[in-house]
Amino acid sequence: MTKMMYRDAVLSTIMEEMARDPDVVVLGEDVVGGMGTAGGPEAIGGIWSTSTGLYDRFGPGRVIDTPISESAIMGAAAGLALSGKRPVAELMFADFIGVSLDQLWNQIAKFRYMFGGKTRCPAVIRMAYGAGFNAAAQHSQSVHQILTGMPGLKVVMPSTPADVKGLLRTAIRDDDPVIFLEHKALYATSGEVPDDPDFMIPFGHARLSRAGGDVTLVSSGLLLGMCEALADRLAAEGIGCDVIDLRTTSPLDEETILDSVEVTGRVVVVDEAPPRCGLAADLCALVAEKAFSSLKAPPQQVTPPHTPIPFARELESAYLPSVDKIEAAVRRVLAWR
Repeated sequence: MTKMMYRDAVLSTIMEEMARDPDVVVLGEDVVGGMGTAGGPEAIGGIWSTSTGLYDRFGPGRVIDTPISESAIMGAAAGLALSGKRPVAELMFADFIGVSLDQLWNQIAKFRYMFGGKTRCPAVIRMAYGAGFNAAAQHSQSVHQILTGMPGLKVVMPSTPADVKGLLRTAIRDDDPVIFLEHKALYATSGEVPDDPDFMIPFGHARLSRAGGDVTLVSSGLLLGMCEALADRLAAEGIGCDVIDLRTTSPLDEETILDSVEVTGRVVVVDEAPPRCGLAADLCALVAEKAFSSLKAPPQQVTPPHTPIPFARELESAYLPSVDKIEAAVRRVLAWR
């Protein structure tokens, strides 16, 4: 096992897969250092430092700085994938997905279906998402609920460096389009990762990071750490929590969620996206439909309010889920008898 930061797990996995497979290419805004740069010291590897050194090792034919055009990046990724390459495309902020929805929603997500399974589209679209940096409403959003709702896409939300390693390698080797969402607040976090160069985590398999018999907590990405912290705190009171890390929202591991709720009878779903038509609402509906007879309390959601993300530090903090808000929801379901 090697300890590394989340961002380094992203970079090292891409580098390993590019070395293994010459068809893997990287493209995006500033993935070298800036449009027109020749590499070298100025090649910072993007604002998240997740492509540093790729240009020097693999050259301009496989590491491509693009114009500032998300629609062009997505369109190029679609063409590369159809022609036999395995593009790893970066959209600098997930918020900008809107200007490339036609390429993603109507093309990439539907190629295999529209051509009767006679083609494949092995494109990985990486995006940084999430709030907590006072970047305001246009650079702080969590858009996974929109992408999860698009048939034909696989949506991945790793919470740890180890999951980055295993899930990103699976994504790059997958023959279908994969959206790979990286929370900005996780880039500097550290953890141990397996040294196995073929370590992979299958999609659709959630992880139980804490076990307990009283309440099921479901989350992903940054919010997993909040749920784990709360579970550890409540354990001191004799309250046991199952903490489920979804890992992927499409495909979704329904079985792990439902099996847990059948034991605990109580579920709290924590998500950073707005509540209306969101992932938390979807999971609560899933539990209500398929595990109703096991429920001892109504399913609870902990999400931001249905408003744009505020800029002011105090307002953003009030907007986001927190350990205290999750605890309040847990105590509400425990109060039902």
